[in-house]
Amino acid sequence: MNAMRNQMRILSAAAWFAAVIPAWAAPNAVPHVYPSGVKIVTDLATDLYETLPAKFQNGLLPVPVKVENMAAPVITPIAVNDGNKTRGGVFISEGYINLVNRLAHAKAIDKIQPGYFQQYLLQLGRESGSGSMPEPPNIVDNRYWTDEVMNEQASYFNEMVSMTLALSLSHHYLGHYNQYASMMLAGKLVPINNFITPASWEAGLQTATLNCLECAVPVRGGMVLFEALDKMPTRPAWAAFIAPPAASLKNVSAQLKEYERRYFDGGLKYP
Repeated sequence: MNAMRNQMRILSAAAWFAAVIPAWAAPNAVPHVYPSGVKIVTDLATDLYETLPAKFQNGLLPVPVKVENMAAPVITPIAVNDGNKTRGGVFISEGYINLVNRLAHAKAIDKIQPGYFQQYLLQLGRESGSGSMPEPPNIVDNRYWTDEVMNEQASYFNEMVSMTLALSLSHHYLGHYNQYASMMLAGKLVPINNFITPASWEAGLQTATLNCLECAVPVRGGMVLFEALDKMPTRPAWAAFIAPPAASLKNVSAQLKEYERRYFDGGLKYP
């Protein structure tokens, strides 16, 4: 009889653990959520604005970013009515934020699984950009969501978004937006990079790099982003929001490193 009671207690305990452990484990599982979103993007844009010279700030919104709920990845300079003035800002879609989060994540995963980033780039290269971008392969794997990987992901995200925000802002204070606005308005959210000259693109890249470095944002993420576009067999249409379709990006990393060297030598200045 005692043996039977003991057996029943064991079975009851096993049933209790089976019921309780999943409930305990779920909240303590690795969270599959990106820490970077609209607030981070707004903070980055504001920091970039605040480090610009006053003569450039005058034509920009103090919080120079307008985030919209749109699935397609879009980032482009825009003009906004602010009281009795028209000021420059940057339109950025939540789809673009999602894309950069995923690119940054794929690059971080590549450190523990070499080749992963290129695999994701091949997948992205097949997307037109008219809708949301696909997630990286097998992204539910808990190995991809460790603190180490996600810290790296967040760093890449900040660096990539800062570079593209700074580029869009530069097109305002360097005069590119006013030069091409009429052509951009002919279509809905058309990339300025479809019209910009190689000289204007390079001038924007240089001042955007300076703006980022003044905010203590390294060039590493920008290098990864431009290299990603260069590695795609066919550059998709959405990539024009990041770089001109005809621009050769093979030497951009060397350019950014040179700008960085000149900055720390005191030789990189705003025009």
